[in-house]
Amino acid sequence: MKRNGCGWPARPIDGGMILLRHGQSEFNLHFTATRRDPGIRDPKLTPLGHEQAEAAAEALSNQGITRILASPYTRALQTAAPIARALGVPISVNPIVRERYAFTCDIGSPRSTLAAAWPEHDFSGIDDIWWPLTEEPADQVIGRAGLFRAEMAALPDWSQTLVVSHWGFILSLTGRSVMNGDWSCFDPTAAPPAEIVWKH
Repeated sequence: MKRNGCGWPARPIDGGMILLRHGQSEFNLHFTATRRDPGIRDPKLTPLGHEQAEAAAEALSNQGITRILASPYTRALQTAAPIARALGVPISVNPIVRERYAFTCDIGSPRSTLAAAWPEHDFSGIDDIWWPLTEEPADQVIGRAGLFRAEMAALPDWSQTLVVSHWGFILSLTGRSVMNGDWSCFDPTAAPPAEIVWKH
């Protein structure tokens, strides 16, 4: 059974935004086995990652989601795709929910490349090179998460939002480590975590 804090699958989520970590990527597969950066830029999902995305689409189909926000990394877009299809909800691509830039996998694909691969998405709000060029300090990621928290809390329908993001960004928002393909509920009006431990 899926590990999450939203009461899946017995009942709909009650008043919580959903934070979904992307499915297993090619980077995750190799890094988990070796603990070494395999040097894969903007990795795609593995077959297991695609299965996790399809499972999420099925499990989240009755949660009242009307907005999907996704990171521009390919692994997040591939995870969001079956959910968007199942719900008939468009994907808004937003680099604020991207992963912390720390490994080769965090080198993204240019907006022009992404727009050609995903013509149904709106990439007009991001630069062609939208990821950092140097390692992102932890405090910057936490600051980015704080900005996102404030932006979402100002929306009257934040509880109907699904965010397809990454381990580091979800950790910065919640203080919790989430596995590939798993999700948790999030209340942007609640206090931020008192401590962030950057360890898988």
